[in-house]
Amino acid sequence: MDMELTPERIRWIVQGMIVLLLSVAVHEFGHAYAADRIGDRLPRRQGRVTLNPLAHADPIGTLLLPLLFLASTGGLGFGWGKPVEHTTHDRKRRVYISFAGPAMNVILGTTVAIIHTALLATGVLTFSSPVSGALFYAVMLNFVLFFFNLLPAAPLDGGSVARGLIPRSWLDTWDRIAVYAPFIVMAFILIGPLGRVFTLPARFCASKLYNLLGMIFDNPVLRLVNL
Repeated sequence: MDMELTPERIRWIVQGMIVLLLSVAVHEFGHAYAADRIGDRLPRRQGRVTLNPLAHADPIGTLLLPLLFLASTGGLGFGWGKPVEHTTHDRKRRVYISFAGPAMNVILGTTVAIIHTALLATGVLTFSSPVSGALFYAVMLNFVLFFFNLLPAAPLDGGSVARGLIPRSWLDTWDRIAVYAPFIVMAFILIGPLGRVFTLPARFCASKLYNLLGMIFDNPVLRLVNL
């Protein structure tokens, strides 16, 4: 594995970390904003209803591990933000709060894709430019975060969503199984083929989004994008 820190590699690491920090911040803001909207003021008191990345960054999950992964492999890697605390116990409201984080990643990814397409259509950017590559990366990462976080296993958001939707009579069984859920999550992260469960739908959705935007902006190249 080539570990040489060339200027190109350093630039890619910096871009990747910036994209990850912003994506994690938007994700956690989604949780905090949703809780605040339903009247739970704990996230606001803790300063989490903000898009400031520093309010949501976890030293290990958002900074150290992603940095090491990007530096060693150049890939998407994995990471997490500081969990948003809330006092809501109603199951339906907890589903709303849990789903809001991944939903914000879709919103961010779609917004970046629209801006990216507009910049390409107007000639401000070219496909081969470093900025264009960073924007492609941002779109893909946010769709990956959406599908990954919706895996129905704790401590991911999908675990909370699933627990809020299953019949109450299944809760005891669910909670007993949930003890092993973190090991299942680690398996999806560390075993490459399992990761396709969330990377393949992420690639499909991101590609189709660019194809659609290519038709809207009348860009024949974007119509054929296959991330």
